[in-house]
Amino acid sequence: MSITLLNAITPDDVARAQTAYPGAFSSKRRNLKLILLAVAFAYVCGSLWFFEVWKLLYPSELVGDLLRTIFVWRDLETWQFANIYRGIAETLAMAFLGTLLGTIGSLFVGFLAAKNVMTIGPIRQLVRRFLDVLRGVDQLVWGLVFVRAVGLGPLAGVLAIFISDLGTLSKLYSEAIENIDRKEVEGIEATGAGPFAVIRYGYIPQVLPVFISQSLYFWESNTRSATILGIVGAGGIGMIIIERFRAGLYDQVAFVVLNVLIIIFFIDWLSKRIRLWAIGEKHH
Repeated sequence: MSITLLNAITPDDVARAQTAYPGAFSSKRRNLKLILLAVAFAYVCGSLWFFEVWKLLYPSELVGDLLRTIFVWRDLETWQFANIYRGIAETLAMAFLGTLLGTIGSLFVGFLAAKNVMTIGPIRQLVRRFLDVLRGVDQLVWGLVFVRAVGLGPLAGVLAIFISDLGTLSKLYSEAIENIDRKEVEGIEATGAGPFAVIRYGYIPQVLPVFISQSLYFWESNTRSATILGIVGAGGIGMIIIERFRAGLYDQVAFVVLNVLIIIFFIDWLSKRIRLWAIGEKHH
């Protein structure tokens, strides 16, 4: 802007601009941002001091021994590979069955939580609050609850995965149901079809690819979760990991974790192929 144009601005123009755009001329907003940044910075520094992060700069001999034990495998003949792979198989079965039960349950509960299907408000809100309770409790806590209820073993892990997935998948399913194209549903209703036929031919064809994709992701995620559930007594490879940790057999722990990673990679590859098949795409 030239000096001539600046000289042409009158005090009345400045006053009108201040009235129209008070935020651009006020320093209060800028000061508030600076205060918030200062508070955030102080909070981060306080958190780092509270957790004593400077200890990471002083690695102990135990860390070196741990890394050396992980990468140097010894006495392979005493590793009991049969027990290890039986635990891995139990973990896979636990994750698959828990995810399958959660998916089947969510197919029903998800429709009850969708506002375009369940038009009775109190029932829908009751279902949604029930799902909030299921999601609000962590899967590990559910594992502890069911270990106490049914005892040690994979059944507790299956139930924990089932309850946790029921709460989360039902919410995701209900959101997918609420976002469908109503024209297809109205076309089915115009033929005089009943409510179940409308759901079967109007809703499910639209949301089925989304349901399959989400369930496959949860299957992969639950395979990892099942490992942690085993640590609290819910069976599977987690119990073997915690036993080896307590015995200081870190090389065997590394071997088990490596096998779990390979299985996760395979499940990811398999779920991708199934997902492409479900949405009708060809993979070359």
